[in-house]
Amino acid sequence: MNQETFRSILSIGETVAVEFKRCGNGIEHDVYESVCSFLNRFGGDIFMGVLDDGTVIGVPKKAVSDMIKNFISVISNDGIFHPTVYLAPELIEFEGHTIIHVHVPPSSEVHSYKRVIYDRVDDADVRVMATGAIAAMYIRKQNVFTEKKIYPYVTLEDLRLDLLPRIRQAAANHAMGRHPWQDMDDMELLKSAGLCGTDAATGEKGFNLAAILILGRDDVIQNVCPTYETDALVRKVNLDRYDDRETVRTNLIESYDILMDFARKHLSDKFFLEGVDRISLRDVLVREMVSNTLMHREFISSYMAKFVIMQDRMYTENANRAAKDGLITPDNLEPVSKNPIIATFFRNIGRADRLGSGVRNLFKYSRFYSGGDPKLSESDVFRIIVPLNESYSYDYELGRNKSENSGSGTDFGTNGINKNAGGFKLNPGQGMTQDTTQDMTQDTTQDTTQDICQRILSFCIVPRSKQEILTFCGYKSKKRFTQHYVAPLLESGKLKMTIPDKPKSKNQKYVTVNLKKIEN
Repeated sequence: MNQETFRSILSIGETVAVEFKRCGNGIEHDVYESVCSFLNRFGGDIFMGVLDDGTVIGVPKKAVSDMIKNFISVISNDGIFHPTVYLAPELIEFEGHTIIHVHVPPSSEVHSYKRVIYDRVDDADVRVMATGAIAAMYIRKQNVFTEKKIYPYVTLEDLRLDLLPRIRQAAANHAMGRHPWQDMDDMELLKSAGLCGTDAATGEKGFNLAAILILGRDDVIQNVCPTYETDALVRKVNLDRYDDRETVRTNLIESYDILMDFARKHLSDKFFLEGVDRISLRDVLVREMVSNTLMHREFISSYMAKFVIMQDRMYTENANRAAKDGLITPDNLEPVSKNPIIATFFRNIGRADRLGSGVRNLFKYSRFYSGGDPKLSESDVFRIIVPLNESYSYDYELGRNKSENSGSGTDFGTNGINKNAGGFKLNPGQGMTQDTTQDMTQDTTQDTTQDICQRILSFCIVPRSKQEILTFCGYKSKKRFTQHYVAPLLESGKLKMTIPDKPKSKNQKYVTVNLKKIEN
């Protein structure tokens, strides 16, 4: 690694793929936790001899040889690190200091250190304890499509066959003529759509999970996927709770209709012409968001899918079998079907287009609808954010924003950011700015942050130390956790210190001020 590359990494700091370790007294256990989490996620780089803030202090030169030998010995010991892995540390000489650099590639296996599995979340190494989370990790590694799992005791009586006439008609309308499904009986249609078959590994025959999710009766779906639901919320006035809510737990066909109707109820439909045809920008954008969250989520996960409408944006979140980690744009798009059977079914009935077209449609039509670019983020949770701006309207002649009151319309800062659209860039020829990218986590995880803060407040009914709170929430990075969760709760007065005069006291604990008031 050259000096400029290393200098750039130091300036950016720790990320999901970069970890700094002090290692002043040798290699400690947290180094191996990071190795484990990188192997289990998307890989990364560890730099020993660097403080958390990017300050280079180096490692003792006389100890370098022993440190490397000990490192290789631990990761090669199956009793400590399982399965073992081969990594080749390299030395970096930087401004008179010696740094040990280890590049950790992603692995096709799930690794553990001292019988504990670690995963990488933002810039922290997190213990994976829940059985469901471990199962999801194995599925991600093995590229298993859970929608193909056979349920041999599910029968036709467990499916909503009354939906098939609608499905046949929708397929015919999308094909603009005859569709093969129109000439098939019910069982032939289900086989043609890949909703039943034989598991080549077990020999089991019957309907698969895709069939249950697309056509299953509500009680059957809840039996098979007890945590399956989509929570639709409007948070324009009441940001702590909601203005309106719809909890959707039915089949994917009717879930789509319910979520589309929910959006039409709460979103304006601005006038727009494409050529000589008028199209609904609202319906186009919501269709892409809703169909994506229904087609491509990981259904065995306990993470609740969301569709949230706020004053300045709307967003979806759903559990995901991630192929990579980071932002998605039309330039770096590498389409991967998470549930190919369900996705193909949706395409047949006109509720989705070819793989990858949804991202392009979101970027294209979001600019006409609100003057800003959407944000798409892939990780264990897949998020789509589309900016909202009621005052924005598109001028066909000028090709830009047309506002009746220029003083209250779209406002651009010196960096080209549309302030009224929540920090989204207007220029249709470019992607998101660096500032927007850096703010991605803050913008997209408001609901998740609220959940974590509520967990902290519930846990701190009795005084707790910061380490107890960290352990309870499954976090390792104390600095980041304090910055994003503890500090805001203290500032808002919802949490208080037991020793306020000595904030850094080793006996410091935190207690909830008034849990009942907060919950209300």
